[in-house]
Amino acid sequence: MVRRPLLTALLLLATPLGGTISGQPPGSTPKQGPKVWENYDFIPGNKVLFYTDFTEDRVGNFARGLKYLGGPGEIVERDGVKVLRATGLTEFLVPLGKRLPERFTLEIDAITSVVGNEPAVAFKGGPEAPVNDQSASVIWNPEHAWIADSTYRHTNPLTWPEEFTAAATGRVAHLRALMDGEYFKMYVNERRIFNIPNLIFHRDSVIRIALRGFEDAGMDVFLTSIRVAESETDVLYDALTAKGRWATQGILFATGKADIQPESRPVLKEIAGALKQHPELKILIEGHTDNVGTPAANLTLSDARAAAVKAALLADFGADGARITTKGLGDTKPAVPNTTAVGRAQNRRVEIVKQ
Repeated sequence: MVRRPLLTALLLLATPLGGTISGQPPGSTPKQGPKVWENYDFIPGNKVLFYTDFTEDRVGNFARGLKYLGGPGEIVERDGVKVLRATGLTEFLVPLGKRLPERFTLEIDAITSVVGNEPAVAFKGGPEAPVNDQSASVIWNPEHAWIADSTYRHTNPLTWPEEFTAAATGRVAHLRALMDGEYFKMYVNERRIFNIPNLIFHRDSVIRIALRGFEDAGMDVFLTSIRVAESETDVLYDALTAKGRWATQGILFATGKADIQPESRPVLKEIAGALKQHPELKILIEGHTDNVGTPAANLTLSDARAAAVKAALLADFGADGARITTKGLGDTKPAVPNTTAVGRAQNRRVEIVKQ
């Protein structure tokens, strides 16, 4: 593999820089049952620091929640959904409002056909472009992923089976990164691609992201959402004992539906584990929504989602249904005001309440 074009691209960039639990994900070819997700242990942070799905942005402008640095990036509509499109090298900062904590998660949903040695998406901690001793850059495209460190050495690009590349090419790929001190894990869809105990990722109040599209070749990069969240260390049972309730944004649903996404499996497993380890424990599962839509529709949806969580715990983890009740509260109990995208993201949650 020729590495010089890759090095050049990195110097420009960062040296610059789903489906249901028991069903088939939309657009995928093979059926993805629970076994596919057995090694998927990503749990999203529960305190949102930044979130955008670009719904509040105007087509033709750059995303207003991000700090533009340069390049041909703008909001467009793709299949009726607002997304951020990069037709060339586009760089921006994700403002967090505070310094990144030791434990945090970064989630990026991207669509691209860029493959080979070309970085489609790259991210690093801090505002500076060059890779330095304080922060490596993580680079991904649907065919490969690699890391650039401070001396411009690169990990050998990871490769994966053809079907995995196909599932991440030209459709939404879920990029999920988790940092705990220097420990770094990253996942794409159901596959864990990095498990590194000593990656240096600079804690700053911004994350720098670079996208590299190729308009002439018909290979743009689209982002559909970005989420950064602090991972608080509450253990489910300890939180129930101390506070009587535990909230999570880690149970994901299809938009406007009660279909549980397979990425929810780690959180469901944690709930089932607490029930198994503590046979005296009885819980109420509460479903909560933001205020988008009518109150009646939100109430119905939240009730169906809470019931779906119970059904998944019973069907996939053998939980005792007699110890679980459910209730939908719609948008009647917001955790924070629904006035911003970040607030609405925080309010779309499931809460486990000790009974």
